[in-house]
Amino acid sequence: MTALTFRNSAGDLVDVPSVPASRFKNEFGEMFDRATHGGAVAITRHDAPKAVLISYAEFKALVESRTPPLDAWTARFDEMLERMQTPKARQAIDAAFDASPAVLGRSAVKAAARKR
Repeated sequence: MTALTFRNSAGDLVDVPSVPASRFKNEFGEMFDRATHGGAVAITRHDAPKAVLISYAEFKALVESRTPPLDAWTARFDEMLERMQTPKARQAIDAAFDASPAVLGRSAVKAAARKR
């Protein structure tokens, strides 16, 4: 078996054994145990990694590291909302809602021209 490496949930750089798909299929129980105890097993086809079987603990850590908690999103939203509550921003919103269709049309054409 050749070894790949990855940083596990504990932050350690660990080797990930790789096995051909046919061996994985024939020795699933052993590969399952390796992933459960070692963290991961890479599955190859024609010597190229195609999939990785990881333990539930590693999967959970991976998902949690990529999904910010709701509190972080709430704080980010509150900061954005506060930045939009300036007098200048309020005047711009009022002007947009009070604008005539002709003024809105000219503004849209002008904005589209800037994007080109």
